[in-house]
Amino acid sequence: MDFTPLFAPESLAVIGVSLSNEVHPANVIYAKNHFRSRVRTYAVNPKGGVLLGERVFKGVGEIPEEVDLAVVAVRAEYVPGVIEECIAAKVGGAVVISGGFAEAGRRDLEERLVALSRNADFPIIGPNCLGIFIPSRLDTLFLPGERIIQPEIGDVAFVSQSGGVLVDQMLRFSQEGIGLSAGVSIGNKAVVGEIDLLAHFSRDAATRVIAFYIEGFARRQGRAFVQAAQKCPKPVVVLKAGKSPGGQKAVSSHTASLAGDYAVFRAVCAQHGIIEAQDEQELVSFCESLSRSRSGIRGRIGIVTGSGGHGAMCVDLCARYGLEVPAFSEETQKALRERFSPGIRAIASLANPCDLTGSAVDDDFVEAVSFLGSDPTIDCVIVLLLPYLPGTTMDLGARLSRIRQRYGKALVAYVPHVEKYRMLIEGFELNDIPVSRSIEGAVQMADALRRCKTCRTGR
Repeated sequence: MDFTPLFAPESLAVIGVSLSNEVHPANVIYAKNHFRSRVRTYAVNPKGGVLLGERVFKGVGEIPEEVDLAVVAVRAEYVPGVIEECIAAKVGGAVVISGGFAEAGRRDLEERLVALSRNADFPIIGPNCLGIFIPSRLDTLFLPGERIIQPEIGDVAFVSQSGGVLVDQMLRFSQEGIGLSAGVSIGNKAVVGEIDLLAHFSRDAATRVIAFYIEGFARRQGRAFVQAAQKCPKPVVVLKAGKSPGGQKAVSSHTASLAGDYAVFRAVCAQHGIIEAQDEQELVSFCESLSRSRSGIRGRIGIVTGSGGHGAMCVDLCARYGLEVPAFSEETQKALRERFSPGIRAIASLANPCDLTGSAVDDDFVEAVSFLGSDPTIDCVIVLLLPYLPGTTMDLGARLSRIRQRYGKALVAYVPHVEKYRMLIEGFELNDIPVSRSIEGAVQMADALRRCKTCRTGR
């Protein structure tokens, strides 16, 4: 199937607009795209009429051009007929946001959609979904634009079985400065599913990381997915729901999916090089790290901090995630100590973590990270910055980023995310250094680089 009409449409038909209810899902979608998108947008309702000063067409066949994409928001029993009209009118593909299919016991309706799609080679996203969001181009989410937070254009594609999870992650991505190449809510995924979209985004030049929220698979599709992910040349991140018996029941009622045995799924993901996130925080950390970093690591961590407590917590977290924090030899510590300012030379603790103390200045952090940057026994540096230390400035992020550029070694930063420290954070982010708002998030970012098979092999 050709997915170009789904992800790069020039024209859009919104089928099922209401002439009396301005907050009907179809009306919300029509208004957003009509007023804010470059995509030519047409409204469709069998009664015809006028909406927002524009003609409402009685059928998609009346529209005076062949439409690339149709968004269908009519009652479930009418959807197969609408799809037949779309195929007859040479529409390129459809997003069916209507619910009331397999998840509501109407598998017969869903099977009719599948049959129509297969017979006509016609791609369908959904049903029971929010559809597609592409920053600055297309938005089929039936949520008012002023209510949702939209991430900037970026290189992470996020495919979600849940529309709500997609919207939540868009908010989190925006907060962390992670850009999206595309967000796709696939709902019941009757036709286009994870495997199809994995293949599409693996070829998409705008996508660097492919992330999934998965509730379950149809029989035998799970195996096919992990085998396809193993061959994918880009990092694949997965967040799975249905880990518990209660969660598995919830998954079944939400999208009629089979959650399967989670322990088996987790083991198979690890075996096939899929980076499984345990929760939403890990998903965000993994996506940011893999989006910004260019190479994988073995997992030998050097820690630079201005607080012994932060360093100790970071060591514990590294142990939890299976990362090694090797102790530095006496010779290494001596060589390192000689590089520091007189104010901390006698009080810094340098066994790893390198605790520079609250008296450290910018130059001390730069010297420590530079030393570890050239140390072959360390393949990633986690720097824990406390912006309120009196001797550090907001320029430190940019200065440390230049060290990464010089040595090419992985660097991850922790900085509290408040507006007051924005300049420090941007010093990292603008130079593609991942920055976390928590120590655990920084460790998760390093862990993602360790688990990324495509990063490590440079495929």
